[in-house]
Amino acid sequence: MRIDQFLWHSRIFKSRTIAGNACKKGHVKMNLKSLKPSSEVYPNMNISVRKNQILNQYEIKDLPKSRVGAKIVDLYLKNVTPISELEKKETIRSNKNNFKFDGKPTKKDRRDLNQYLNE
Repeated sequence: MRIDQFLWHSRIFKSRTIAGNACKKGHVKMNLKSLKPSSEVYPNMNISVRKNQILNQYEIKDLPKSRVGAKIVDLYLKNVTPISELEKKETIRSNKNNFKFDGKPTKKDRRDLNQYLNE
């Protein structure tokens, strides 16, 4: 199965296009090597996906036939992300509170927030 298809089937990304773009940008890796969207994946492979500034690591248990429900993703994928990365997620979430605006943010505020989130 293609990696972009697997990432979409296992609900890591919302759409296959977003998954393909992440592969093209080098956010999806296996053994520190970037994968193309057409790269094949097999069970028992380990992949790392950089999403929202966090490097998530997964072990592929099995390949789904089609897109699976959120409740049964665990049958096909095991999240082996280190605790340090999960702590980063909490730090980022708490820092988002520093960007509170009165009403609608200005264009500059929005750009600053987007730049901070995409670093």
